[in-house]
Amino acid sequence: MDRQIVFPGSIPLDTDLLNVQRNVMVALGYLAQATLGAGPVVDGLACAPTAPASMTVTVGPGSIAVTNVVDTLAFGSLPADSVDPLVKVGVNLTPTSFTVAAPTSSGQSTNYLIEASLSEADATPIVLPYYNAANPTQPFSGPNNSGTAQNTQRLQRVQLQLKPGAPATAGTQTTPAVDNGWVGLYVVTVNYGQSQITAANIQTLPTAPFISFKLPGLVPGFCRSAVFSASSAWTVPACVTRVKVRLVGGGGGGGGGNSSSSGGGGGSGGYCEGIFAVTPGQAIPITIGAGGGGAVSGSTGGSGGTTAFGSYASATGGSGGGSVNPNSQGGGGGQGFGGSVCLTGGSGTDGHSSTSNFAGAGGASAFGGGGRGGSGGGTSGVTPGSGGGGCYETAGNGGNGASGMVIVEY
Repeated sequence: MDRQIVFPGSIPLDTDLLNVQRNVMVALGYLAQATLGAGPVVDGLACAPTAPASMTVTVGPGSIAVTNVVDTLAFGSLPADSVDPLVKVGVNLTPTSFTVAAPTSSGQSTNYLIEASLSEADATPIVLPYYNAANPTQPFSGPNNSGTAQNTQRLQRVQLQLKPGAPATAGTQTTPAVDNGWVGLYVVTVNYGQSQITAANIQTLPTAPFISFKLPGLVPGFCRSAVFSASSAWTVPACVTRVKVRLVGGGGGGGGGNSSSSGGGGGSGGYCEGIFAVTPGQAIPITIGAGGGGAVSGSTGGSGGTTAFGSYASATGGSGGGSVNPNSQGGGGGQGFGGSVCLTGGSGTDGHSSTSNFAGAGGASAFGGGGRGGSGGGTSGVTPGSGGGGCYETAGNGGNGASGMVIVEY
C-alpha cells in the first residue's frame, strides 16, 4: 500500500495523517475484495427474537462489505474521490431492535423484510483548539476562533431498516422487494392474533449474501478421511462441497473340497473411485457388502455383497468359487459403477483335481491379495474385498470372502 514520507524538521501537515488513513482504507479494501469478492457480503448480523419473547426482534453485531468509492465527500483537507471503486466494510457494533405488528384482520399474515446497507457519515463534533500565531500560548477555539464544532470521525456502519409488506390471506402474503442499494437479510412473518415472535417466524432471505465459509473451516482438499468397514451413514461436514470416494465390494467365498475335487477361489469385489459434489449437512448412507461365506465340503462359495456410497457410486461383490470334479472354476470378480475409475475385481483361480491336486486362491482386490487354498480348508480373504481360498481335495470348507470397504476423503 502507499505510505507517507516525512522528514526531520519539516512542519507536519494535516494531510500526512489523512493520507495514512486513506491509504490504509484502500489497502484493506483491496484485501477484502481479494478474499470476499466485490460484494455485497454479510457476516454476523444474526436475527433473533427477544427473551422473554415479545413482538420485537434483534439484529446482532456484524458487518457488510460492498463496492463503493474511496470518498464521496472531502476527507478533511483531502479532496473527494468519487470515481475510484473500492470495497468498503461497515460494522454494526451494538444490537438493533425492530418491533413488528400483527395484522388486524382474521386469517391474514404479513411479511416484514429486514435489509441492510453501508452507511458512511461524519460524526463526533468537537470544538478543536487551533494555533494562534499572535499568541501561541492562547490557542483559538475552533477555526479562526469561531467556536465552531467540527466532525472528527468518518464512521462506516451497517444501516438496518424494517420494511413491512401488505397484509394478505395467510399463505398468499408477499415479501417486500429489496430497495435499490440495500441488501435483503431476513423475512419475519407475523400472523393475525400473534403476540410473540419466535425463531420459527424468522427466515433468512434466500438471496442474503452471508459468508458461508470461515478460514478455520477451510482446509486443503482431501486431507481428512473417514474409513467405513460396516454399514453406516456419513454426514458431510461444514464447508465440504467435494469428496473423493474409494470403495470395494465384498469378496466371494472359496469353494469347498471333497474326496474327488478341490474348491476354486472366490472372486474379489469390484472397485470404484471418483470425486463427487456434496452439500454440507447432507446425510449419505453407506452400505458395506458382506464377504461371501466359504462353502462347505463339495459346495460353491457364497457371493460377496454390494458396497455403495449413497447413490453416487457402488461396487458389486465377487462370485463364490466352485466345487466340481475334476476342475473347479474360480469365482468372477465384481464390478464398480458410478465413478471416474470403475474396475472389475480379480477372479479366483481354479481348483484342480487330477494327477496334481490343488485348490484355487482367492481373487486379489484393489487393496491386496486374497486367501490361499488350504488342505482341509481355505483361508479367508485378508484385505478388504478379497476372495476366500478354496479347499484342497479333502473334506473341508472354503475360506470366507472379506467384507467391502468405503474410504471418504474430504
